[in-house]
Amino acid sequence: MRDEGRKRHPDSARPLSSSNRRSEFDLIEQVRRRAFRRKENESDNSHSALSTQHSALLKGIGDDAAVMHASAAHDILITADLLVEDIDFRRGWVSPRLLGHKALSVSLSDVAAMGARPRWALLSIGVPRDVWQSRFLDEFYEGFFALADEYEVTLIGGDVSRTPEKIVVDSIVLGEARRKRAVFRSGAQIGDRIYVTGALGGAAAGLRLLEGGARLSKNFARKSRHNATERLMLRQLRPDARVAWGRLLGEKKLATAMIDLSDGLSSDLAHLCCVSRVGATIEAARIPPDPSIERAGAKMSGVAPSDSLNPLALSLHGGEDYELLFAVNPRKAARVPPEVDGVPATYIGEVTNDAGRIRLVEGERTRTLKPSGFSHFKRTR
Repeated sequence: MRDEGRKRHPDSARPLSSSNRRSEFDLIEQVRRRAFRRKENESDNSHSALSTQHSALLKGIGDDAAVMHASAAHDILITADLLVEDIDFRRGWVSPRLLGHKALSVSLSDVAAMGARPRWALLSIGVPRDVWQSRFLDEFYEGFFALADEYEVTLIGGDVSRTPEKIVVDSIVLGEARRKRAVFRSGAQIGDRIYVTGALGGAAAGLRLLEGGARLSKNFARKSRHNATERLMLRQLRPDARVAWGRLLGEKKLATAMIDLSDGLSSDLAHLCCVSRVGATIEAARIPPDPSIERAGAKMSGVAPSDSLNPLALSLHGGEDYELLFAVNPRKAARVPPEVDGVPATYIGEVTNDAGRIRLVEGERTRTLKPSGFSHFKRTR
């Protein structure tokens, strides 16, 4: 973050008002600037955890998680995520158990994107009366605890309340990293190699299937293998955080910058380049689309326009894959393993000095790639 001293920021007189033209990213940036100004005003107070003279807060708003100094050996990370019914999920599409899994997984992904190990969680949920009177919450927590056990995450608190109509879930996860090993979005350097884990576009394809009326069968959990359409729907309904990759990249100091792909490659790469003040060139032929997209092609026809089912378009702009996008100094590239826990990493391009501009190379053609991933407040026609 640039040190602006005590200068008045141009946005300082602007109220935090709503606007149809503003995205959530604009609001986050405005809130971040206000918080930064408050931190500057407290810089003379040596007892303030937000003071620039105090080492407790190492990273605040603007990354996948906040980072705080905990001890001589470790830093603590904290992240929060909301899941809102009919915005982030639909009750008719997802079982309570799958929703419990996703509620934790999206926050685990943020901690992984900081190169840290998830350790503790807080979970709050608001439900309407009819849900309270069913077994929904019992099954929801079964899904949550199954994933928590997998990563040895301990639930240490939370809240339960009633809502008028819709379910709202607030997931908070605290992670732990070795001192100064947390990976920020802002560290990418010109010449760094850019990688992504896993395969892209599957969650967006799964969403298209669900929107078109496809559903998981009630016995899908008992099946040892799933077909292509089921795998795509599960990428949307039961995402897997790349915890092992994140820990390795952080602990081995391999990644210079990292972000999880929650909004889509085009948008999240733009976020990383913006805060690192760099550009990027990526190659379409290197981007790994989810192989289930092509395998499910016949069943997907008719659920959405054919151009929106294009594997490259889904890989570039589809959100909620929760893969990791990271940059590596070329001198360390040979130390990046081909896979971790069976999940590969793929080199897709390089960081450039053309700050804020992302180029996509498609054969003989090179074009500017504009961020077109998910936005909660994107205007629709």
